[in-house]
Amino acid sequence: MRRYGQFDACEDAAQEALLAAALQWPIEGVPDNPRSWLVTVASRRLVDEWRSDSARRRREETAAALEPPVTAQVAAEDDTLTLLFLCCHPSLSIPSQLALTLRAVGGLTTAEIANAFLVPEATMAQRISRAKQRIKTNGVEFSLPPQAERGERLRVVLHVLYLVFNEGYTTSSGPALQRADLTSEAIRLTRLLHQLLPADGEVAGLLALMLLTDARRAARVGADGLPVPLAEQRRELWNAGAIAEGIALLTRTLGSTLVGPYQLQAAIAAVHDEARTADETDWPQIVALYEVLERVSPGAVVTLNRAVAVAMVDGPRAGLALLGTLDGDVQMARTHRLDAVRGHLLELAGDPVAAREAYLRAARRTASIPEQRYLALRAARLG
Repeated sequence: MRRYGQFDACEDAAQEALLAAALQWPIEGVPDNPRSWLVTVASRRLVDEWRSDSARRRREETAAALEPPVTAQVAAEDDTLTLLFLCCHPSLSIPSQLALTLRAVGGLTTAEIANAFLVPEATMAQRISRAKQRIKTNGVEFSLPPQAERGERLRVVLHVLYLVFNEGYTTSSGPALQRADLTSEAIRLTRLLHQLLPADGEVAGLLALMLLTDARRAARVGADGLPVPLAEQRRELWNAGAIAEGIALLTRTLGSTLVGPYQLQAAIAAVHDEARTADETDWPQIVALYEVLERVSPGAVVTLNRAVAVAMVDGPRAGLALLGTLDGDVQMARTHRLDAVRGHLLELAGDPVAAREAYLRAARRTASIPEQRYLALRAARLG
């Protein structure tokens, strides 16, 4: 991107280079400088593509002049944050910024991104295509934005990192419940962002949220590959170091800056992580935090999670009443989570017939194989 400036063409060339590496390196061995090899091959593929348009001699001559030698040295710095901010350029709408960044930086498929936004895959494909074209048309430079512009783009960057982490923590489709490659990359990038903006409370809050949530990863999947609910997890498997780091980050942040949604979610995660057993969880405090979160950042997902907390404090019928407010929500209609939570609360309320029906509806709506099996098993246990 820095050398050639064409977003979509550079993306295609980079993917071609990665494919070539996947095919050649197992046979020929990994080169001494893999990064340089990849950039050189990608550059050659890009130049070859330009040269194929032989009707334009000027373009061919320009491309030839730009071609790097085989021994080209590539800068060792990590450019991912630069790419993050580039994809969040203000010339794009916020939904387009999110979609493009998840595709180019997060590495999510179009289907995974569509699932994150609860929209059809075709709609998301068009959104990403238009965003790439606008980046190309506007000639956006590959560089970190000026200090004055960073604040405007930061909110979208944080949302993207949050979505990448969530897709890794609970995958939307496929045979695995979680993807450590996505959660680890989201944490790595958020650390880089925290180093760039150490005084920003929401950056610190997001990093704390990721650490406190990812700390439970080893206990979330049973030997059968199925999800293990939070209340049933073996807490000795939780990562104590990650929990301590997350709580320390949160402690330094809360009260020193304006409280935002990531800090509040991190605070909720901290309450869960600090409980030695499920029975010791301070559910009234979690309900209070969700009430504040719903005022700061209202949304169907927040209400869904608050309903679970309310059920733990005031009983499952109170939680079900709150869930009922989401029945007409268009986004919730595209996901299995509303029926999954409803099944759980109906089971707690002593209504096994209705709970079984809700679990089966949820199982039909999810593309995650472990979640399908888990929900079907819950339904089967109820007869």
